Amino acid sequence: MMFWYGDGMNGWGWFAMSAGMVLFWGLLITIAVMLFRTLDRASGRPPGSRAATTAEQILGERLARGEIDEEEYRRRLTALRSAEP
Repeated sequence: MMFWYGDGMNGWGWFAMSAGMVLFWGLLITIAVMLFRTLDRASGRPPGSRAATTAEQILGERLARGEIDEEEYRRRLTALRSAEP
């Protein structure tokens, strides 16, 4: 017998039960998402979707977009290739 509760649960009991349920489901969903991310990374795929671009590729893209002219492209490409070890 529960003498201290009287007829039933009071407002604080309902609040504690509701908060506990929200925390439980939040924790369960967080664990599932973290597990999915870990397994997705372990599949061998790199974390970033884009591959690393080199300086020469960026320079070629700038030429294709018209940001630089061909003379500047060749000058910068020569500078890049001479600076590499």
